[in-house]
Amino acid sequence: MNVLMLAPEPFFQPRGTPISVYFRLKALSDLGHRTDLVTYPLGEDVALPGLRIRRLPNILGLQRIKIGPSLAKIPLDGMMFIRALGALLRRRYDLIFSHEEAAFLGVILGRLFRVPHLYDMHSSLPQQLRNFDFSRSTLLHGAFSAMERLILRRSRSVIVICRDLLDYVAGQGFGPKAVFLENFIDFHDFEGPGPADEASAGLRRTIAPRGEKIVLYAGNYEPYQGVPLLVEAFARTGSGAVLLIVGGSKADQEPVRRRAAELGLAGRVVFIEKVRPAEVPLYLALADVLVSPRISGTNTPLKIYSFLKSGKPLVATKLWTHTQVLDERIAVLAEPEAEALGRAISFALTSPEARERARSAAEEAARKYVYPRYLEKMASALRLAVA
Repeated sequence: MNVLMLAPEPFFQPRGTPISVYFRLKALSDLGHRTDLVTYPLGEDVALPGLRIRRLPNILGLQRIKIGPSLAKIPLDGMMFIRALGALLRRRYDLIFSHEEAAFLGVILGRLFRVPHLYDMHSSLPQQLRNFDFSRSTLLHGAFSAMERLILRRSRSVIVICRDLLDYVAGQGFGPKAVFLENFIDFHDFEGPGPADEASAGLRRTIAPRGEKIVLYAGNYEPYQGVPLLVEAFARTGSGAVLLIVGGSKADQEPVRRRAAELGLAGRVVFIEKVRPAEVPLYLALADVLVSPRISGTNTPLKIYSFLKSGKPLVATKLWTHTQVLDERIAVLAEPEAEALGRAISFALTSPEARERARSAAEEAARKYVYPRYLEKMASALRLAVA
């Protein structure tokens, strides 16, 4: 098929939705389809068979587009509509494949050109307003809810990335359109042997010079991620570990760095700025314990699947964002408060039971979270869309 994809984010950048978009594109390519991607002006080009990237012009001179809703997205999405309209006037497409709020544009264009539409639902649109505290306007929330219902009604199929969204779409009456496609694929799955022992050992000596164990958080510093909670919890663990925080910028790190110093952790918390996806396996290999301290939201974090595959003990907050995938068989779960999370981290660092759960997690992930299964689910969503 010829597919027109609308992705309202900087592509490619190593963060949640752009990573998901990359693997949607890879799957389309591996299934033999050709895709024209209309996306924001920022990001790195990627090369995949059958892929053409059509970037919007950066007439606003943007240097960064923040995660979540923003005013900058309003003119960008307007330009995206114009660019997609031009593409449809020049070429015949078999499917419009839209992500996030661009699905509203995709639905309109699909109706105008009689092209079926597939909605890739990474999260609920009105819930995004709440999660990022963008606006408390009941009018705006109502408008986003109405827009989402229209998108669900007018789309031929809907990809949902977690159990919560599957239940939500079914509750809205559109369950038969939904295909549950978890974001369980990551760049590690297509790489050869793991990081060189010498490089890993050298980095470990730098991060943990006295032979401490390493607790790893990898991700951004958005409030829902719970990084301040993690630092508070880590202060309640013993002295034989180092907390390694990978992600964000120096500006993102600074408030957390100050709080760590106030808690007497200045020598036990190590900060590394955002790294390329190809470097993430090195840090996973270094870690003795992995942690996801989210405090809000309902979507399953992408990194959870990589963490499960790693065979390392995983500590996560006992919230639906995690428990729709995790349980006490394969992870260490704790209430989202500092004392409980600190105890869970200490348990994961010292307990043979935590290591046994990690082995069970890796075995389960090797069965369930593999690329052939991902391709099967993508093919199912495509068939449903064009049937």
